[in-house]
Amino acid sequence: MKVLILNGPNLNLTGERETKLYGTLSFEDYIEELKKRFPELDINYDQSNVEGELINKMQEANFEYDAIILNAGAYTHTSIGIGDTILGIEIPVVEVHISNIFSRESFRHTSYIAPYCIGSISGFGLDSYRLALAYFRK
Repeated sequence: MKVLILNGPNLNLTGERETKLYGTLSFEDYIEELKKRFPELDINYDQSNVEGELINKMQEANFEYDAIILNAGAYTHTSIGIGDTILGIEIPVVEVHISNIFSRESFRHTSYIAPYCIGSISGFGLDSYRLALAYFRK
């Protein structure tokens, strides 16, 4: 199974910014750990701070991948376009968040992508991605 992990804005700074919330491990290092842990999955990773680029990558992934694990970052709470994209593609998408979005500011309690995803995982740190990958391990 070919899985794309797609991260949105500011997640390129994981390991550097707000380390009490997001930890000190960079996502580039963590993705290598995930690849070792799930050798039966073909895991690829991409990140963009630009909403339109995330939409383009999801549309392209629809023809190249079997699933997407998406951390849309702040776009989770603002982007109707990303939600529409998930609705419009055929492959399953799991929403993930490093922090527990429901224990943060109230505007983060609304996800415009969750209704179109097969599931949502938040609050387990970087381990949220591992939990999402375990679902696809079938």
